[in-house]
Amino acid sequence: MSSIIKNIKGDKAIWAVVALLALFSFLPVYSASTNLVYVVGNGTTVGHLLKHGMLLFLGFAIIYGVHRIPYHYFRALSMIMLPVVVLLLIYTLAQGTTISGANASRWIRVPFVGIGFQTSTLASVVLMIYVARYLTKIRDKKVRFVETLLPLWAPVFIILALILPANFSTTAIIFCMVLILAFLGGYPLKYLAMIIGAGLLALTMFILVAKAFPELFQNRVDTWESRVENFMNGTDTEEDYQIEKAKIAIAQGGIVGVGAGKSVMKNFLPQSSSDFIYAIIVEEYGLAGALTLVFLYMLLLFRIVIVAHKSETIFGKLLVIGVGLPIVFQALINMAVAVELFPVTGQTLPLISSGGTSIWMTCLAIGIILSVSAKREISVEEQEKEENPLAVLSETI
Repeated sequence: MSSIIKNIKGDKAIWAVVALLALFSFLPVYSASTNLVYVVGNGTTVGHLLKHGMLLFLGFAIIYGVHRIPYHYFRALSMIMLPVVVLLLIYTLAQGTTISGANASRWIRVPFVGIGFQTSTLASVVLMIYVARYLTKIRDKKVRFVETLLPLWAPVFIILALILPANFSTTAIIFCMVLILAFLGGYPLKYLAMIIGAGLLALTMFILVAKAFPELFQNRVDTWESRVENFMNGTDTEEDYQIEKAKIAIAQGGIVGVGAGKSVMKNFLPQSSSDFIYAIIVEEYGLAGALTLVFLYMLLLFRIVIVAHKSETIFGKLLVIGVGLPIVFQALINMAVAVELFPVTGQTLPLISSGGTSIWMTCLAIGIILSVSAKREISVEEQEKEENPLAVLSETI
């Protein structure tokens, strides 16, 4: 253990924030798991707590292992993983439509483990690394729009097209994050405007096709429309059941909350341990707990910006922003949904919500950020290898 602690590198503040978020998550997850046990009839509260602990333990193992890898290796690894991710998304989209009444085209089952793996979370991390790599490559070069279509935007739109039928919110977040990264990477604004236009056109075409052939996409477009319409009109329907219960939970929280484990609405809120766990946190810990959680995520964002600023390479700066910004952005969206500032999106609260491999992908991104902050020295031989995927793969293995 002492040797592991001695080998921990990178930004200590990020380590501290991630550890605090993970430790705090045990309380609301254990409390909210009563919904799964006594209402849904799934397992025991101790079982859900142990599962959450196992996921976090493996997540921190991922952080430790990844942060020991010199970050320039990720340039070539993103090229290797991109086609793998595309194949995984195709398989995920084709392997099924429902599991216990829920849309299952977002997940694949991990063999021998029994945990659902949401491939879009891995695709997001890999894509952001790939985009950071390409933007670094064309930095300070004058490029034509047509030259960037195949190497940059074709992979982006292929991955987004494979995620969109099952998960619009994740698609929108990834697209926005890619645009922000491209803007920060110096990609011409007039070209970005063209990409935004192409994206809106593609979305419109998808909606028209889905409307014409609803059996192909399990009425996903109707779900998106109803969520937006109900949010804009403030109407009360069955689909608003969760947000109404979340608002009641928040109203009961007050300044200091009702106390740990004393939430009442956790037994009425279907996604109380995942998508709407923030509402349970506010109910049990009040405004004080809610603001503390927001402060921790803002501190994480601040340290991500600091690490990016201190990075000595353009790739390091873009890499940190590319994989780090989505974590905080997803957290803000989750909290905004709970207080009805956004329509329901299905986004979890990073490092807090119970769940499957979304925790691991968040930890993978954190490990990459810490790898950059460790400022590892790169030898001349390593610099020559970084554009050779086979060399990096053999060395990694």
